[in-house]
Amino acid sequence: MERREFLKAGVAAGLATAASANKVLGANDRIRVAVVGLNGRGWNHVEGYRTIPGVEIAFFCDCDENVLRRRVAQADKTWGLKPETEVDIRKLLERKDVDAVSIATPNHWHSLMGIWAAQAGKDFYIEKPCSHNLWEGRQLVNAVKKYKVVCQHGSQSRSSPAILEAMSNMKNGLIGDVYMTRGLCFKWRDTIGHAKPEPVPPGVHYDLWTGPAPMRPFTQNRFHYNWHWIWDTGNGDLGNQGIHEVDLSRWGLGVTLPTKVTAIGGHFLFDDDQQTPNMISVAYEFDGPNQKKKMMTFEVRGWITNHEAEIGTRSFSGGGVPAAGMKPAVFMQEAQPKRPTGPASGKPGTIGNLYYGSKGYLAIADYDSYKSFLGDHNEPGPEKHQKLTNENFVNFIDCMRSRNVDGVNAPILEGHLSAALVHLGNASYRLGRTLNFDPEKEMVIGDKEANELLHGTYRAPYVVPEIKV
Repeated sequence: MERREFLKAGVAAGLATAASANKVLGANDRIRVAVVGLNGRGWNHVEGYRTIPGVEIAFFCDCDENVLRRRVAQADKTWGLKPETEVDIRKLLERKDVDAVSIATPNHWHSLMGIWAAQAGKDFYIEKPCSHNLWEGRQLVNAVKKYKVVCQHGSQSRSSPAILEAMSNMKNGLIGDVYMTRGLCFKWRDTIGHAKPEPVPPGVHYDLWTGPAPMRPFTQNRFHYNWHWIWDTGNGDLGNQGIHEVDLSRWGLGVTLPTKVTAIGGHFLFDDDQQTPNMISVAYEFDGPNQKKKMMTFEVRGWITNHEAEIGTRSFSGGGVPAAGMKPAVFMQEAQPKRPTGPASGKPGTIGNLYYGSKGYLAIADYDSYKSFLGDHNEPGPEKHQKLTNENFVNFIDCMRSRNVDGVNAPILEGHLSAALVHLGNASYRLGRTLNFDPEKEMVIGDKEANELLHGTYRAPYVVPEIKV
């Protein structure tokens, strides 16, 4: 279906849905959700919605029919769920019996699917990062505003009781004037090796999977999960695990977009097909309130590393006895997926943030813990450890019922601003130079090549439209 035909038909079909969605839903009204992209993170979406009263997981959508069959069987066996299936999100968006879509596809699809959903009058939850490049992220923000749909970004830390308390304490002066933050993404990522082109596997709708990206020969290293490490489809670990910490750093620092960005890094240790760096250091400079300069640094390390400020240690999560056979240094790693090219299972990672103020510093680990250290001698201050579950999904559903588009904990604008930092860091790395940025225009100053990179290109008919509000 041509894009213009889809948009015309989709918006028309969505009018009834939008009209019904814009009324306040009662507590007993059933909300029918379609989860799009089931191979990885999408399964966490299923688990998140499953226990929310009044929510029906009505559809599974994936362009790999092998994944669909496996997940349908798993849902039936585990919970007795029997969702309908679809391979093309456009067909779901035409249906009046779909109230919301929950998008967990590869990054290069996020913005376009979100814009399509908004144009069809569907509320949507969209995984991080909300965009594959800076320009399309702004179009997504405009679409949410223009079509007045409820959108929750997948920055689940913004629904974490512990993180909310940490941010409140910093805002109220716990560590004084916060002048600098450091984001840490130290995670074991093994080599992906080399993969030769091969025939597209049966059941894989490869044109749909490729979508807006350039059409390339099929290889396993351009497909499930490893798409993270290919520029056409992913944003490296800075835009994978790192986007969570980027968002938390920016939030705690109290800034929006930077004025200067510089990055260095590379792909160390391994000779393989990975294009994105497995080690990158990015420095951001911001104009803070009252023209006070503020600074943020972010670092990705993909192999053996140390912990920092207790982040990554069992002591950070409140102590206790490690599970049988688990080394004391492991923090939250037992929950990581066991993929040969993902995090090395059971090996300690350091995922979190450090905030430096005039009266002390504060450390956040993952999504659900913080500690503070006050004064010249780093005396222990307030801390909180509370496991994060499905609060972000619950908040999304609550806002769907109330039609409070501004009540979401992780607004799409905040998702866009944090994703923009990812794109700017990657652009500086790829171009090998510092970028001077205009936050108001969302453009690099005097650098045509950088602005073209931050705009991206699209393969017809999967073209992100410009949305004006």
